[in-house]
Amino acid sequence: MNTTAPRRHFLGRGVTLSAAALALLAGRDALAANHKSNPAKDVDILNVALGLEHEAINAYQLGAGSGLLQKSVLDVAVQFQGHHKVHRDALIATIQKLGGTPVAEKKLDEYAKSLNAAALKTQADVLDLAARLELGATNAYLGVIPSINDRELAKIAARLAADETMHFTVLTGALGRPLPAGALSFGA
Repeated sequence: MNTTAPRRHFLGRGVTLSAAALALLAGRDALAANHKSNPAKDVDILNVALGLEHEAINAYQLGAGSGLLQKSVLDVAVQFQGHHKVHRDALIATIQKLGGTPVAEKKLDEYAKSLNAAALKTQADVLDLAARLELGATNAYLGVIPSINDRELAKIAARLAADETMHFTVLTGALGRPLPAGALSFGA
């Protein structure tokens, strides 16, 4: 199953967040007030990102509950899940500040089915799934940066992408795989 397809579709639609939405996402309400936005469009985009964060949280939950992870790997998975919960909470708060309704999280069994959790038989399978999701998230967040004119807002989007890149890098190392050989390989 290609779990990065929704993220690539997200990027392929020419998605751009307004500067105001990015400022709200970072908790910078005063900065948001200085920028115009299209709240309905921003809510739609942020809800796609929120859906992806829900998916990541639940993927880590599936991995944690699988019994397949060694203690040290489980600890890292739970930490990464915590990062995604922070992203989720920031997205929910931003959507609400824009007057929107955050997309609801699905039930764990729905994520299990869509992520094909039944195929997870080893720790490597769990890590591979997580690495693919993290790479998709990295590219999705990097995809919005070029549309941002404000340096401070671009920094916020870059920080989100950095979290996802860190996750991908750690997971790739845990799998014993080489990192991308070429420079500028993320967000391409």
